[in-house]
Amino acid sequence: MKHSLTSGSIWRGMLFFALPILLGNIFQQLYNTADAFIVGRFLDKNAYAAVSSSGSLIFLLVGFFNGIAVGAGVVIARYYGAKDNEKLQTAVHTTLAFGLTAGIVLTVLGMTLTPQLLRLMKTDADVLPNSIDYFRMYFAGSIAIVMYNLCVGILQAVGDSRHPLYYLILSSLVNIALDLLFVGVFHWGVWSAALATSISQFVSLGLCIFRLCHYDTVYRVCLRKIRFHLPMLKQVIHFGLPSGVQNSIIAFANVIVQSNINAFGSNAMAGCGTYAKLEGFAFLPITCFTMALTTFVSQNLGAHQYERVKKGVRFGIVCSTTLAECIGVVLFLLAEPLVAIFQNDPAVIEIGVRQAHVEALFFCFLAFAHCIAGIMRGAGKPMVPMFIMLAIWCVLRVAYISIVVPLVAKIDVIFTAYPLTWGVSCIIFLIYFLKSDWLHNYDRLEQKKALL
Repeated sequence: MKHSLTSGSIWRGMLFFALPILLGNIFQQLYNTADAFIVGRFLDKNAYAAVSSSGSLIFLLVGFFNGIAVGAGVVIARYYGAKDNEKLQTAVHTTLAFGLTAGIVLTVLGMTLTPQLLRLMKTDADVLPNSIDYFRMYFAGSIAIVMYNLCVGILQAVGDSRHPLYYLILSSLVNIALDLLFVGVFHWGVWSAALATSISQFVSLGLCIFRLCHYDTVYRVCLRKIRFHLPMLKQVIHFGLPSGVQNSIIAFANVIVQSNINAFGSNAMAGCGTYAKLEGFAFLPITCFTMALTTFVSQNLGAHQYERVKKGVRFGIVCSTTLAECIGVVLFLLAEPLVAIFQNDPAVIEIGVRQAHVEALFFCFLAFAHCIAGIMRGAGKPMVPMFIMLAIWCVLRVAYISIVVPLVAKIDVIFTAYPLTWGVSCIIFLIYFLKSDWLHNYDRLEQKKALL
């Protein structure tokens, strides 16, 4: 199998799988950052604040479906590793049927609920009209966003991380070109940045569909076969629902955090939004190794390669945490010039730098937590990371901010909530990882199940 991770050098296989994901995520982040950068250069600060503060609300509505896509990837990777081509085909076509339905639902929800959600988030009155225009146009392209993420999930689940990279590079260039045309030349306003994003998402989706439909592989897609297969859909939801719920509730918690940031005014929105764009780049090695670990664990458990799983897990954790911390140090040291790339307003720069100095040196904690969560999902145990992250990243984070901010009315209190909750979740994940039988004795547990 060309893209199998079940044989050969572990470190080479994981790196060659993870590197295209890393490069693809860089272009994805450029994709997301281009809107904010170009709007910040050609339009006013209120338009920039509308775009730069968009992440938490977008993830609130998109995150659930992305979590289901993770579940689909686990199922597909397991059947691919086991060489069960019939069930692999069923899983692929059921996943695409789900994506079409989910894309339509997300389009309706996003375009309908945007004004109400933005008002609940205490969006500054000067920023609100631009925010509504941007979000409504963004969610008009929801079906392309959902379907693209599912198609990429299918390709990555079978070990193909190169083609999604190629498609992202092209669509990122399309997005940047359209941003410059719509915003810089035509001066159409902040909504046109979202239009550029939607068009480029449809471009990347078209390329993925072409790849899946026109190449002779065991996971080849036939459009006539796209339909729901209920037993397979139950498997996808079983593995994906915990991740989807986790994403949505954590995103909801971040919306509450964003509403607290919004209460400090447009400078805070712009400064924190800029930092979020920079942090997105720091998050890239975490994302790529989390996906690599999930796919690696799923494929190798499907192939009953238990010792190989253990070695790959150790390698992935070390690489992810080391890279994340190195990037955190660079962001800490270069925060001021990096924030100034997006906005030259001193008040905006000052807030972005303050947030970087509070959070950046703790990225290793964030990486470790995500790696363990990815490993658990690949092993078919998605409920554990869901409960840990909901308890710590949602309940504890919101409770901390809700209690402390009224007592100490400083935005720095919000910033400290992130390293605090990352650290607590790391301790819990480490204890679980060291004490549990879920991975270290997986072969014995599987044999015991077979006898029952």
